[in-house]
Amino acid sequence: MLISFSDKIDGAPHYTPIAEVRASTGWHAASRDRVREGQWKEAALEQLIRHAEDMNADAIVGVDYHIDGTTDVEDTGVELQRIAATGVAVKLRRS
Repeated sequence: MLISFSDKIDGAPHYTPIAEVRASTGWHAASRDRVREGQWKEAALEQLIRHAEDMNADAIVGVDYHIDGTTDVEDTGVELQRIAATGVAVKLRRS
């Protein structure tokens, strides 16, 4: 699966969009630790790839991450959040 954080794919300039795809991690403790944040982003991307593969996509373009939601510390005793990955699943075309 090819992944692009822009709307272009190196070496594959032509593609047909299939659908927007979105995946989120489970709830986890909010952290300012860059290593942990990277691990959660990786987990969201793995889920995103699985969704795109289910659509028989060859690539995902425009991949982006954001915090999908947070909980109030008063509700749970700790701030929880989810990380989401979004993008567009595409089918590559031969030119």
